Amino acid sequence: NPRVHNDDLNALFRSAWLEHRDTDFGFTLEHCLLYVCAFLEDSDELVGFVKVAWDGGVHGFLLDTTVHSSAQGQGIGSELVRQAINEAQARGIQWLHVDFEAQLEPFYRSCGFLDTRAGLLRLN
Repeated sequence: NPRVHNDDLNALFRSAWLEHRDTDFGFTLEHCLLYVCAFLEDSDELVGFVKVAWDGGVHGFLLDTTVHSSAQGQGIGSELVRQAINEAQARGIQWLHVDFEAQLEPFYRSCGFLDTRAGLLRLN
């Protein structure tokens, strides 16, 4: 959980997600189990981020895996997920869930995630 600023997170998310709207990440970061950041070597420029939310028990939820558009394809996302998995396991998480769009299936499979049936209800 390194110190990270809203401006840096919003710049990262704008780079990777066309539909991103600037937001205050403070509340979600305070209430998640952990988050992992990647910075350019010899720099403080944020180029990657992932967080793990949790249910207060043994289930964690991998969210917001994001790599700056200029740094994609270099293994940063895989390393972020690997570190999040290891840290979640060290904190007692037994089940790590992730939801993803179809085009991201190869990425998450390469990170060790398996297919499972799930339900989803959009509330807004």
